Amino acid sequence: MGVPNNAAAKAQIYDSMQRLYGWLEKNDYKGYDTFDGLNARFVRPFTFNNKFLNTVLQQAVRRIPVNLRPVLGVRKGHSTKGMGFLARGFMRLHTATGEKLWADKAEYCLQWLVEHQSPDYPGAWGNHFDYQSRSFYLPKNVPTIVWTSLIGQAFFDGYDHFKKDQYLQIAVSACEHIMKELEKYPDGEGTCISYIPIGKSLVHNANTLGGALLARAYSHTRNQAYRELAQRAIQYTAQYQRCDASWWYGEKANLHWVDNFHTAYVLDCFKFYEEGTGDKRFEKNMMTGYEYWKKTFFLADGTPRYYDYKTMPIDIQCSSQAIDTLVYFNDRDPESLPLALKVAQWTIENMQDHSGYFYYRRYSPWLVNKTATLHWGQATMMCALAGLYKLL
Repeated sequence: MGVPNNAAAKAQIYDSMQRLYGWLEKNDYKGYDTFDGLNARFVRPFTFNNKFLNTVLQQAVRRIPVNLRPVLGVRKGHSTKGMGFLARGFMRLHTATGEKLWADKAEYCLQWLVEHQSPDYPGAWGNHFDYQSRSFYLPKNVPTIVWTSLIGQAFFDGYDHFKKDQYLQIAVSACEHIMKELEKYPDGEGTCISYIPIGKSLVHNANTLGGALLARAYSHTRNQAYRELAQRAIQYTAQYQRCDASWWYGEKANLHWVDNFHTAYVLDCFKFYEEGTGDKRFEKNMMTGYEYWKKTFFLADGTPRYYDYKTMPIDIQCSSQAIDTLVYFNDRDPESLPLALKVAQWTIENMQDHSGYFYYRRYSPWLVNKTATLHWGQATMMCALAGLYKLL
């Protein structure tokens, strides 16, 4: 299956990115975050840092279709994860176009990240807000393996693209954070790496993201300890693959759901592991998982579904990560690029505002949460669209 009307498709994707870039410049690369509700300075004192009240506030800000943040006192901010995704997107655009602007913007984002590592955790990055999950409370600036691993990938991209040793050193420091400051929990033949450095939280996408970064680091450094932990991390998640080839978000009873973008993260990580180490022992897990994901999470017109059992809400992260994963698997699946283009075109037509940014969620044909989330929508879409554009 080929990609139809290549020139028109490229023009549509590039126009979308240019409009998004204009919005980012106008807003100084600041936006809201999906989980920034605890930054509501007018309301937060009344939660008394109680877990239940924290959760109510955070989830209300996240889920109510109207953006309450301005009236609750949540300010727009920079996002470390967002800057990582933007750096990767700008490097992809530089490769595709040769325009110096995109190289300069990528280096700006990488330098910003160098200067905004977590104060107490060199080589790691966290949120600019407090976060209350079902399992733990995380103060702002305390890093997560998800943020650190994805930003570490941006620095490996930066090293490969610009050939600057500083970027390799930063990426390796992210691996050292994973090796030294995160707990590891043996399970069967595998090991799960904790999501956070201040407690136990075992989640498949977080664990495999750490393993994927270590595998990529191994390809650059030949550090055997990185490879060994990467293999055990991927083994942990492989051994919990379900009969239908899916994965729960996590194995605890309150983490039993299957969604689009977390599944896509896991698939990317299996592929990063294989490419970084040359170890093909998880090939079947990866490809059966990929086929399950592809047949489960997309409608015929390219609409990305959220859960394995329902489509709504349509979330911009499902769009962006779907495009990115489909592009990444282009060398394995001839149908992936046409599907990525379908998802991108549907998203541009149904989720992009006339001002250039992408909406957070669509709950129905007429009910849309138009909040301008920075990392969750704008940065991930820039990265994904740039990757698709590069291949069209």
